[in-house]
Amino acid sequence: MTVSQTPTADDLRNALVDEILGGQTLPAQVEQAMRRVPRDAFLPGLALEQAYTDQAVTIKDNPDGPLALSCASVPSVVAMMLAQLDAQPGDNVLEVGAGTGYNAALLAELVGAGQVTTVDIDSDVALHARTTLNNAGYSRVKVIERDGLLSVWENAPYDGIIATVGVWDIPVAWWNQLADGGRLVLPLRWRGQTQAVALTRRGNSLVSDDMELCGFVPIIGQNGEKTQSLNAGNTIRIHYDEDQPVDVDALTNTLTGSSPHEVLSDTRVGGEEPFDGVWLRATASDDRVCRLEVAPEALEKGLVRRPVIPVRSPALVDGGSLAYLIVHREGADPERPFLLGAAAYGPNGKTLAHDLIAHIEAWGADRTAVPRLTVTPTVDAAGGLPGHMISKPESQLTLTY
Repeated sequence: MTVSQTPTADDLRNALVDEILGGQTLPAQVEQAMRRVPRDAFLPGLALEQAYTDQAVTIKDNPDGPLALSCASVPSVVAMMLAQLDAQPGDNVLEVGAGTGYNAALLAELVGAGQVTTVDIDSDVALHARTTLNNAGYSRVKVIERDGLLSVWENAPYDGIIATVGVWDIPVAWWNQLADGGRLVLPLRWRGQTQAVALTRRGNSLVSDDMELCGFVPIIGQNGEKTQSLNAGNTIRIHYDEDQPVDVDALTNTLTGSSPHEVLSDTRVGGEEPFDGVWLRATASDDRVCRLEVAPEALEKGLVRRPVIPVRSPALVDGGSLAYLIVHREGADPERPFLLGAAAYGPNGKTLAHDLIAHIEAWGADRTAVPRLTVTPTVDAAGGLPGHMISKPESQLTLTY
């Protein structure tokens, strides 16, 4: 008879890292840091099995909204962003969003004799991070309670800045405190999506070399993203940027009691094949891209045709018309049995549907392509860069395929 042995924290941690390595390639130093730092030490009171699951863990709820005020990020995303940052021994690194302190501990392992500073606007979160870092043996990490949008000028310039909260606009303060040649890694939000973008400062520009779809709690203090309900029950909502002229009243009238116009593309996907690149591709040329959110209650009542991902689907919006991404099962190709398409409402719906199909098919022709993102400070932006520009109060984004 064999007696099963309860796995230790080390066993669980190594199993989690092995799981992460099954889905992505990590630099050796990031893998070593993930195997060394005990995530459970930063989540006191949580069962070991939960601490070493590849999931986010809320550490402070938000009384003013559905999203957490602070949480421990998904470990595989943590690892991916640390790989993007490429922190080296001796580097001086700033983290915006202290969270549990776990990410700062990983950074401390990566920079060795270098310096790690982590900043958080919330006093409870900053205290939690300070306490757990001290208890885990990382007292050398500097924890500062401050609005992260201001950065931490006392310890600048930084070789790297990493944000662990969703950022809608890159603050000028971060530019002023990032060394030329330094790396900025952040979950950058535009047109309803969030991409973990790795940028290198080259003089007066930040230029990307990698981006991956992700999801993060938004940073406090940036309000450029808008959310409006499109029905009385608040079960259908549109998310858009402040520069987009979305007519909520017109859209609400459009969706009431009307049937959609549906168009299917020739682009097929498999059951496990990601297609978020359609959204990214559309944002690189089209300023009408928004995010549609449909709650289960709206789907149960048949208020709208089911979007491809109800909580977050790309949509094109123009006045009182919109078109959004749908999927249709069609078994002609067993490897890729799903056809992507568009469902559209409103007087200009057919045109929007065909425009969305064009974005789908552009993505389908080159599914691994990622745009080059160049960011310049709005105050210094001279224009003239090739590509599609999105202007924000403090930064100007230019996307080019």
